[in-house]
Amino acid sequence: MFFRQIYDEKLAAASYLIGCQRTGDAIVIDPERDVDRYEKLAAAHGLKIVAVAETHIHADFISGAREFAERGVKVFVSDEGSADWKSEWLAPASGNNYAHQLLKDGDAFRIGNIEFAVIHTPGHTPEHVCYMVTDIGGGATKPMGVLTGDFIFVGDLGRPDLLESAAGFAGKALPSALQLFTSVQKFLAWSDYLQVWPAHGAGSACGKALGAVPQTTVGYERMFNGAVLAASDEQTFVDFILDGQPEPPLYFANMKRDNKCGPRVLGGVPKPKQLTLEELRAAASKHELIIDTRPWSAFKSGHCAGSLYLPLTASFNTDAGSFVRDTEDIYLVIEPQRLDEAVRDLMRVGIDRVCGWFDATLMNETATTNDVTVEEASQSLDSEAFFILDVRREAEFKTGRIPGALNIAHTRLLNHLAELPRNRAILVHCHSGGRSARATALLQRHGFNASNLAGGMLAWKQSRADRHVLQSGGS
Repeated sequence: MFFRQIYDEKLAAASYLIGCQRTGDAIVIDPERDVDRYEKLAAAHGLKIVAVAETHIHADFISGAREFAERGVKVFVSDEGSADWKSEWLAPASGNNYAHQLLKDGDAFRIGNIEFAVIHTPGHTPEHVCYMVTDIGGGATKPMGVLTGDFIFVGDLGRPDLLESAAGFAGKALPSALQLFTSVQKFLAWSDYLQVWPAHGAGSACGKALGAVPQTTVGYERMFNGAVLAASDEQTFVDFILDGQPEPPLYFANMKRDNKCGPRVLGGVPKPKQLTLEELRAAASKHELIIDTRPWSAFKSGHCAGSLYLPLTASFNTDAGSFVRDTEDIYLVIEPQRLDEAVRDLMRVGIDRVCGWFDATLMNETATTNDVTVEEASQSLDSEAFFILDVRREAEFKTGRIPGALNIAHTRLLNHLAELPRNRAILVHCHSGGRSARATALLQRHGFNASNLAGGMLAWKQSRADRHVLQSGGS
């Protein structure tokens, strides 16, 4: 049996290529949208991808299942859960005619001489399934491991609140937590030796305490996974699993919709055209969306008016998915050697209307963005010169804040612009200045008078000249 984990560092998402070396057939579990990566890896090892399977309808990236289906690859998806959580793009009413099989708990299928047994594990989502993998061709009579999707992670469980907090289905968090508790009881009956192959690692918003180790075992998680240990009692578990979950990025709702109804077929990675400076200026003059990926020092000194500041860091996908509507045409200011990386990052979170790009090394525009020092900010608080916007997560905000600050996580800000004043200067801050710089550019694009607090709360706390006291706890 051939086995490879393909890991997306920015989304902390893991896909798996599993192949039967005797027959040459292979399957991809939970693929992302740019499927050429999996095809190249399979071909390099003498395999052909004949099937693709999903553990659930994903919220954090666009699935590559439909792109594979367009290539004639058979699709395996769950048929568990309510009618609200079926893969509608495979239903007869969709008009599509893709080869596929709908799976129920207890079903099994083979790819070459490898068996995949289906286990329904609801909680993270109602339709969620895991796959027990048995290498029959290698002589095994018992499974080697389990593809656990967003059920069992290293050190955590998949959060059960996303249908409510991200997709907007009110009243779903508690019932989902109870379902997850039942699924954990099923997990506790699995053999200790089984390897656990999760769909996410540290940094994913699909849980709150994911480990950075790529895989684990059932026995290890039974002993040391805090969420599993909390499942000795139903109410204790529910309280534990729903407490402290981070705010889901804004684009999660779109991913649920698109993966359920079927994402737009691209047929490959988009190839935007290179723009001249005149063409970029023309786009800016029409208020088209420009994403500037240069460092903050370069951006704030001079950029096209109305540009978003989104550097190509580990949070690029999440930030872009939270700041950009998936119906918007966009233009990139980027170094040429990183263009393909950025386009792939964007298409994975549903932003695929990249119309053009401009060489960042040639940028020479005059719109600027202000940094405000801690000293300048503290002198202005008494006069109420600034409206203070804290774009950290709620959990961070509760540990200490600037008096009078409003808290909106930067990944939720686009949907809360109506809560902000247009007749006052807004001072934006986060922990160290990175998230607030992104949020400041977003606010400026939407017509707000916004400035960034240089150094963020770190600088604020370190400034002994500031006589204003941090408030801790409370609401």
